[in-house]
Amino acid sequence: MDDQLCELPAFRTSDEEAAKILRGAHTIAVVGCSTNPDKPSHHVPKYLQEHGYRILPVNPTAKGQPLLGETVYGSLKDVKISVEIVDIFRPPNDVPPIVEEAIAIGAKVIWMQEGIVNNEAAQRAKAAGLQVVMDKCMMKVHRSMAGR
Repeated sequence: MDDQLCELPAFRTSDEEAAKILRGAHTIAVVGCSTNPDKPSHHVPKYLQEHGYRILPVNPTAKGQPLLGETVYGSLKDVKISVEIVDIFRPPNDVPPIVEEAIAIGAKVIWMQEGIVNNEAAQRAKAAGLQVVMDKCMMKVHRSMAGR
């Protein structure tokens, strides 16, 4: 069991706001994208890809391998394509350096998947002008958009 504390989000993004972010995006870098199809960090990006989003998988342990029809990047710094959303499937303690890389590459949004919260990193991203979503599943938000 991990010894890090479970942090509660200092703010919540409404489903409507999150849906608006998704509607305005096309390219999503998924940090922690898994090669294992049984993991949410694989099937969520696959679902998004099937619904028209360009998914750029980022995973240093799978760097250079094909995944979801793209080549896996070792880090966000390796991505030379414009990224709108950085979707994070990593433990909360791993989030701050990911946020710094997202700022450096000019991403517009940090999205921490369901169960992932890092308030300090969120504040850093907001201070740099990025929108932030924490503790929310992108696939669930997308599925809920059908009725809006």
